Amino acid sequence: MRTTLFPRHLGRVIVTGGASGLGAAVAEAVAEGGGSPGVIDLDVSSVPDRFAARAADVSDRPALERAVEELADELGGIDAIVTAAGIDRCGRLDDVAADEWERVIGVNLLGTVSAVRAALPHITRAHGRVITVASSLALRALPDATAYCASKFGVLGFSRALAAETRGRLGVTTLIPAGMRTGFFDDRPEQYRPAPDAQLVDPSDVARAVVFALQQPPHCEVRELVICPEEEPSWP
Repeated sequence: MRTTLFPRHLGRVIVTGGASGLGAAVAEAVAEGGGSPGVIDLDVSSVPDRFAARAADVSDRPALERAVEELADELGGIDAIVTAAGIDRCGRLDDVAADEWERVIGVNLLGTVSAVRAALPHITRAHGRVITVASSLALRALPDATAYCASKFGVLGFSRALAAETRGRLGVTTLIPAGMRTGFFDDRPEQYRPAPDAQLVDPSDVARAVVFALQQPPHCEVRELVICPEEEPSWP
């Protein structure tokens, strides 16, 4: 029987969207756990100097691939990736400009795919782990959220297929968080912001769930993790 007395070492973890919100919380949690985070974000000026970081738009595949390779060189490899970069554009389908709608898909879904593809050879060598960030809106649909729901339903489907495709070679975990207390909602029209009494999750709590998944041994899989407030009104 295989047993372990200690959690798996966190190792070298790339975090997209790691300069703010959930991504920043994950990078800090990885560092606190003894790992080495590598951050990719549009603007990395706020990332602590002790973290490796590269500026790149995850929807720009060539730039993202360069950033991943540069971080792999700096860190000496990649053991895991967490795809926390994400945006939203709220509104009815016919009210959201096509370019803005498609950018949500480009960042949330295609950016996830491109980041994973770029890191995959490194993670396979390390028998490491991919952690994709979906959303509670990957499990339920809301009006005025067609772009976000489409992107996050896509992340969930991609992740499940990737897990089947790579089983035995690396781990794949899909994180499914409910709304979090971050700046994610700041640029929304007032009607699309959470109400003052909304149930939201602290990103540090979600980051701890990410660390839990990262520390699983190679023979143990956490395929999906739903993180929501204790009084979440829409779950299950």
